[in-house]
Amino acid sequence: MPLGEGRYARASILLRLYRRTRRIRAYLRWSVSGNTEERYVCDVDGPTRAANLAAAWSEAREAGMVVDEPLPENSSASSMSVRAVMTANKGKDTKPELLLRSALHRRGLRYRVGIRPLPNLRRTADVVFPKAKVAVFVDGCFWHGCPQHYRPAKKQGQKWQEKIQANRERDATTNIALKEAGWAVVRVWEHEEVDDAAERIEDIVSALSR
Repeated sequence: MPLGEGRYARASILLRLYRRTRRIRAYLRWSVSGNTEERYVCDVDGPTRAANLAAAWSEAREAGMVVDEPLPENSSASSMSVRAVMTANKGKDTKPELLLRSALHRRGLRYRVGIRPLPNLRRTADVVFPKAKVAVFVDGCFWHGCPQHYRPAKKQGQKWQEKIQANRERDATTNIALKEAGWAVVRVWEHEEVDDAAERIEDIVSALSR
């Protein structure tokens, strides 16, 4: 949100339920010099928390309370949120990968990390079960074109569309090559519930280890 004089603060929405009246009010919260401040946005009455948050953000934008932070001049991202995704992207040991590995370990599963299932194929899987021949890939929603969360970039859209499409095609050829070699391929989106993904992988590994 704009603070004036070219300064901005990262804001969040707080939903506060007033039990006496059963009203839900949305407040914009931000921090300045270590002090938390907030401003009333609107009352919300959506069926879910997600719906209420979406309504509050929309109202805050329409009222001019929040704006998109200006991008650096040399940035190719379409927004600060997209830039954050690009900046945070790592080749391995991402947060979704670490969470999934921990969930698998808690289930007693043992695996190898970041290796090529097929030595002659330049594709590295995030989690590999060599004995069961199961290769797990944890795919980021932006970079792999998640049908649920991927939003085409507005700035240099054609460039990013081609990049994402190339990643999708690479994923598809990887799946085919591994399956033809007798491997089971599991794709996990970063937004998936980690325990659900771990259970799915456990079922596949158990079935192929018999």
